[in-house]
Amino acid sequence: MTRNKTSANMKPTAIDLFCGCGAMTEGFKRAGFNIISAVDSDRIACATYRKNHPEVLLYQDDIISVDPLLLLSANRKKVDVVIVCAPCQPFSSLNRFKTKDERAMLIFESIRFAKKLSPRIIVFENVFGLITSSCQSILKKLQSDLLSLGYKLGSPHMINAADYAVPQRRRRCVMFAAKKTGIIPHLPPPVTPLGDRQTVHEAISNLQPLNSGQSSPNDILHFSRNHTKKALLRMKHIPEDGGSRFSLPPELELACHKGTKSYPDVYGRMKWKDVAPTLTTGCTDITRGRFMHPRDNRAITLREAARLQTFPDSYEFTGSPSDIATQIGNAVPVLLAETIGLAALNSVKHKR
Repeated sequence: MTRNKTSANMKPTAIDLFCGCGAMTEGFKRAGFNIISAVDSDRIACATYRKNHPEVLLYQDDIISVDPLLLLSANRKKVDVVIVCAPCQPFSSLNRFKTKDERAMLIFESIRFAKKLSPRIIVFENVFGLITSSCQSILKKLQSDLLSLGYKLGSPHMINAADYAVPQRRRRCVMFAAKKTGIIPHLPPPVTPLGDRQTVHEAISNLQPLNSGQSSPNDILHFSRNHTKKALLRMKHIPEDGGSRFSLPPELELACHKGTKSYPDVYGRMKWKDVAPTLTTGCTDITRGRFMHPRDNRAITLREAARLQTFPDSYEFTGSPSDIATQIGNAVPVLLAETIGLAALNSVKHKR
């Protein structure tokens, strides 16, 4: 057996459920875990995952159809951590239906996997909405079902990724469950105080300036959308470094915005010396949020979005530009994933 394989076998192990394009896997690998298997149903996200984590056994399937025992490799009798990033849309504040959304039930697949795999730690990462009053029945059932298997669910960590060196304002809920004989992980206190956060400038300012329609010859993800003449005219009226659509003259206002202060971030610029807003699946579209470059008259590029999500430049994405924007917007920031992984690692290292 090679030295690399021996080293990998000595590391604590994890399984990544709802793995998407692999941001949590990337972060947990950096934290010191050996990711032995993963599951996701999205074909394009799985193609990206395979490019970056070819050593991981990946099941591209509906998680409901996957037998948990298949996720254990032939030489593995147990797994230390199960990572659960169930679809967050059912718990989002933008979802009017919440618990009526059938995807809300996918979080309970963790119970089926915990019952068969008996991991020491289960990690849940989701949106803030998971602990709101409208989702309390789901949270209580999750707690009860875990308790029946001998797990205690810790209190939720309500965090902002910007407090953990991510140059982006992204509010998330992180919860850990541990066997009663184990130690429930805890996230460390914020590592970047309010006045010392990583900024948009630090993340993307060294990338090549681009105009509408231009691309970098050295980076396939650093290219600008082709904006319409009307959009470019609007952008010229929006001040650099944080300007908004409220600077538009009346004749350039969108009809749906006239006379309203709603949607203040649409056609808004990011600020150099601040963190970025929460990136969404529309993160390269100026009509869907404050996704305009602080200086250039264009939306941010896929490379800039990936950096704001703390993906390394070496991370490869597959699919169309829209597919890649969706993968980036749906991902857990890699640095946040690493912080979560380190917290789980500290608990796994303690003997039962």
